[in-house]
Amino acid sequence: QVQLVESGGGLVQAGGSLRLSCAASGRTFSTYGMGWFRQAPGKEREFVAAISWSAGSTYYVDSVKGRFTISRDNAKNTVYLQMNSLKPEDTAVYYCAADLSRIYRPYPPTATTEYHYWGQGTQVTVSS
Repeated sequence: QVQLVESGGGLVQAGGSLRLSCAASGRTFSTYGMGWFRQAPGKEREFVAAISWSAGSTYYVDSVKGRFTISRDNAKNTVYLQMNSLKPEDTAVYYCAADLSRIYRPYPPTATTEYHYWGQGTQVTVSS
């Protein structure tokens, strides 16, 4: 079992920045990949970014490349999403998720169906 708790969401003007955090507990954090997803009203949950257990591999959806950065601190059991140059279309509830399908997986998945544990979500609202 893994428990995930997100924080850091809020209201920000377009062009601003936020850093989301996701604290994990329950299993050895340093052995599994992590992902960030988001869901806007009336839309399906979509992949945003993922990071492997060692941080050796990272992936991003095209719409956030160059603006968002995913990172992790295995000593603190925490994964981060630094979001810069925010746009109104980034408005959504952001979720972190853990992939426990295989430890030490070199390439983290990007599909929602491959993640087994989810946080409760944190709201990010970007005003124009």
